[in-house]
Amino acid sequence: MYLIGDIGNTETKICLFNDKKKLLKKKIFDTNNFKKKNLSGKFKFLNSYIKKIDKIMFSSVVPNVFKNVKTSIKKKLRVEVKELKQLNFKKILKIEVNSKQVGSDRLANAICVLNNKDNFIILDFGTATTFDVVLKNKYKGGIIAPGVNLSLKTLVEKAKLIPNTKLTKIKNIIGKNTQNAVRSGFYWGYQGLIENMINLIEKKYKKKFKIIFTGGLSHLFKDTIKKKIKVDRDLTIKGLLRLVDKT
Repeated sequence: MYLIGDIGNTETKICLFNDKKKLLKKKIFDTNNFKKKNLSGKFKFLNSYIKKIDKIMFSSVVPNVFKNVKTSIKKKLRVEVKELKQLNFKKILKIEVNSKQVGSDRLANAICVLNNKDNFIILDFGTATTFDVVLKNKYKGGIIAPGVNLSLKTLVEKAKLIPNTKLTKIKNIIGKNTQNAVRSGFYWGYQGLIENMINLIEKKYKKKFKIIFTGGLSHLFKDTIKKKIKVDRDLTIKGLLRLVDKT
């Protein structure tokens, strides 16, 4: 069995797969809850599978949390916990940038899609909004923009007269109240950012790209972009699962 995990700045996702790579269990936690050293209670859902798990793979952009998770899982399962960047993944994906400066979640996303035939733009709506470019089997680099929810949260915290606002789709550009004005600014503002970035990437490389959205808000923007978009919320997990047998 395979235990696959992705530790992000906001969320930590942990999935259990059987030997045929069929998903058996999936848990999503607030990453802040993993900053404590005693994590034994978080892994109770694995109790009936302890003796069957023989491979564990994680991606992480929060080193101290990964250290805690690694220690706790190793005590419970007595199986080595591997992190993507500890592996020789460059045999599969050719990296044309300094891989130390690319989050392992973004590399896992790239590994998930590559097929040595197509070109991809991967847009991940996480704590940051990231764009990654994959040409066949080459990772060319990417773009990091402010995260939608993080930016919205910061605005609400800093501007005393702006009420707590949840981002939703909004048809009207002009808001008739403060909340809808904020929603319009964020929704249509990020729509413009996303479309412009995709156009700039296509212009730079003069190639056709398949475009994949992943992350929490991917569903919100899928239908407003004038491109064919595929949404896959588990792209990172699937990339790690693809890699786990090749190491």
